[in-house]
Amino acid sequence: MSAQQDKQRILVIDDSEPIHNDFRRILCPARPEKRVDLELLEEALFGEPVSKSPPSDKPVFEVDSAFQGQEGLAKVQEALAQGRPYALAFLDYRMPPGWNGVQTLRHLRKVAPSLQVVLCSAYSDYSWEEVFQEFSAPPALVELRKPFNSQEIRQLAQRLTEPRAAAPGP
Repeated sequence: MSAQQDKQRILVIDDSEPIHNDFRRILCPARPEKRVDLELLEEALFGEPVSKSPPSDKPVFEVDSAFQGQEGLAKVQEALAQGRPYALAFLDYRMPPGWNGVQTLRHLRKVAPSLQVVLCSAYSDYSWEEVFQEFSAPPALVELRKPFNSQEIRQLAQRLTEPRAAAPGP
């Protein structure tokens, strides 16, 4: 399996570029360059790196961006057509001038009904009760209020992208 196939795919649908940058910074941390350089030097000198970086127990994510609901829907459709669906979408409630988060979610549920979605915003035109009532069927829908913290995003991403355990047989 290739490294790209090992990554859980996440789509961020939000009209704010800084939000996309924050999600990438939180979910796709880079390895410290000094550590990589040291390993390359050791490999050149000794044939094998002496101090390999320990494998991370943190999941590896591939984060894509869409800045409007329509663009997000197109990316989800393209990912499905390529056989590389998204495991999770972080979706903003408000994205003027296009579809809002609820409108986008309606379209997403039609083409990718099993897509896990986290609705994000500091403000919504809908109450959580209204949203939950319309979208209460699985998969579960989660709300994340802005401003959010890094740990909360990592925990949600990890929990919502975990492969579902197969039910034990009879």
